[in-house]
Amino acid sequence: MFSTVGSQAMNTLTKTLVTVYAPATVANLGVGFDILGMALDAPGDLVTAEYSDSPGVHLLSITGDGGKLSTDPERNTACIAARETLRAMQIQTGVQLRLDKGLPLASGLGSSAASAVAAAVAVNELYGAPLTEEQLLPACIEAEAAVSGRHADNVAPALFGGIVLVLGTQAGAIYRLPIPDQMVLALVTPDIALPTAQARAVLPPVIPLHALVAQTGLVAALIHALHTNDLELLGQAMQQDAVVTPARANLIPGLAEAQTAAREAGALATVISGAGPTLCALCSSPESADDSARALGEVYDRLGIPSQTRIAYPNPIGAAVLPDSGP
Repeated sequence: MFSTVGSQAMNTLTKTLVTVYAPATVANLGVGFDILGMALDAPGDLVTAEYSDSPGVHLLSITGDGGKLSTDPERNTACIAARETLRAMQIQTGVQLRLDKGLPLASGLGSSAASAVAAAVAVNELYGAPLTEEQLLPACIEAEAAVSGRHADNVAPALFGGIVLVLGTQAGAIYRLPIPDQMVLALVTPDIALPTAQARAVLPPVIPLHALVAQTGLVAALIHALHTNDLELLGQAMQQDAVVTPARANLIPGLAEAQTAAREAGALATVISGAGPTLCALCSSPESADDSARALGEVYDRLGIPSQTRIAYPNPIGAAVLPDSGP
C-alpha cells in the first residue's frame, strides 16, 4: 500500500484535460538484469486524461496498437495506473483516457510501462499534481505487475528519467545514476513479437558461483563507468553478459550477426533491450550511431525480417506534461 496525502487539495480539479508523454526505456543494459534501466528521448506513448463525473476509469480509445491491446480496464496498464492514482488521491469521481501508442508492443522498449506512467502522471496532473513522482511509483508498478511482473526497471526510468539503479519496488530503493557525455544509442526493432513472459521462461533458474562473481564484477564496472564518464568501459561491461543474453539468443534471430555488424560500424556494445527483440547499440557520437543503425538494419534486410531502426539519446526527465494540455 502506498502513501496518500490527506488534504482537501487532493479533491480540487485544476484542469479538465491533460496529455502526458512517457518515454521508451531500455532495461538491463546488458548485465544489470532487473536492476538497471534507462529512459530514451524517443519514441514514447501519449495518454490524455479527462475529467469524468462517472466514477472509475473509462478507456475511450487506443490508437497506434493495430487493435492488439486489451480495452478491458482491468488488463490495460494505463487504466490500472489511473485507477491506482485516483485511489491514492482519494478521488471519488472518474477519468476518461485516450491512449496513443507510439511504442511497438512486445518490443523490449517498455511499452506497457510507458502507458502506465503516462496515465498516472496525467491523472495526477488533473488534480494539481498532489502526489510526488515517488508517490506515483506504486501505481505504475501495480499496472506493470498485471502484464509483465512486479518490477520497476522500466517504470522507474520512464517516470524519473535518466539511468536508474533499481534495488526494489519502493522509491527509496531506486537511485539515479550519471548519464555519460556523448552517449548515443542506435536501436533496431525486428518485426517479431517477443512477450516478456516468453523471454523470462528461458532464463536459467540457477547460475554457477563463478558466473555470479563475473556478473557482479561487470555490474560494478558498469556503475563505475557511469560515474567516471568512461564509455569504453561501459561498453565492455554491457557486452559481456554471460547469463541472460546467451539464454535468450535463440529467441532473437540475427543477434550475433547484429552485434558483429554494429561493432564493425563503430558501436561500443550491442545488447538486448529488456526482454527483446529490440537491440540497443551504445555509441559515442551521432555519426557512429547512424553507421551502427544502418548496419543493424542491413542485417535484418539480409535475413528477410522487416525492422525499424532509430537513433535515441538518454532522456534525463522521464514523463512530461505536454504544454498544450487543457486548462
